[in-house]
Amino acid sequence: MSLVVICGQPCSGKSTAASCLAEALLDFDPKLSVRIVSESAFHLDRNQYYANMPSEKNLRGVLRSEIDRSLSKNSIIIVDSLNSIKGYRYELWCLARAAGTRYCVVHCDAEVAHCRKWNEERRGNAGLSYDDSIFEDLVRRFERPDSKNRWDSPLFELWPHRNGIDKSCDSIIAAVAYLTKKVDSKTRDVKVLQPTIATKTAHVTEANSLYEMDRATLEVMNMIVEAQAQAMGCPINGVSIGPGFPSVDISRAVGLPELRRLRRTFLKLTGQSSLSGPPPPTDSESAKRMFVDYLNRELGS
Repeated sequence: MSLVVICGQPCSGKSTAASCLAEALLDFDPKLSVRIVSESAFHLDRNQYYANMPSEKNLRGVLRSEIDRSLSKNSIIIVDSLNSIKGYRYELWCLARAAGTRYCVVHCDAEVAHCRKWNEERRGNAGLSYDDSIFEDLVRRFERPDSKNRWDSPLFELWPHRNGIDKSCDSIIAAVAYLTKKVDSKTRDVKVLQPTIATKTAHVTEANSLYEMDRATLEVMNMIVEAQAQAMGCPINGVSIGPGFPSVDISRAVGLPELRRLRRTFLKLTGQSSLSGPPPPTDSESAKRMFVDYLNRELGS
């Protein structure tokens, strides 16, 4: 249904904004499915994962993978993290486009001095404050969202150091209205992203085959992402899919965008071949074996 990206300086009130937005959405309609994806949900230590670039890249990969798995046309996903790099926000926008959902950015625009003060006040709470060197580095590298960019639009801004944050804030109310407004052919102020030809899932001949192929390939892709995340940037010799299945032979890091591209291409090729040959497999085991063989050929070439 929607992807909401919360961004801002460290200790600028992003988690409070995410909670207030989730509460406001549920106040509007208790039947809404709202989920917050955050670092704390994975029990991740922010000082550990922001200590260096490889760890930070791994953290973004874990969050992106979880967002990709969670996105659907029936739920609202709120991403509570720094989301400070515009290239990463673009990747999240692409996920929303591939899923065919709405997208918006909520920016907690707090002055650095206030963020630094709030970080100091959190010193007594383990895991909630940043080390001084990490805090200053994150502040320096923050890339402000710009509503002129499609991946930063629409942009809802909060000013925590001026007005505080609660679910009655004008920006929260405006975001709720945007996320919940019914869309028809006459709607102009709400944009639902549409998948391009490159991101559309291929149509296969039988409904059961489509379901099994989609589920099996997604499961294999998630196993690869999780195995690389657990390796923390170290090389891995292969990824085991399970007993009785061939392993995925990878000797280099394979990012989520590349895996998504390979999965889409595999589904398209399978659908095209079924027009002149046998139908795609209707069981997940056969689909997994076919996808693993395809990955080994593509990644090994």
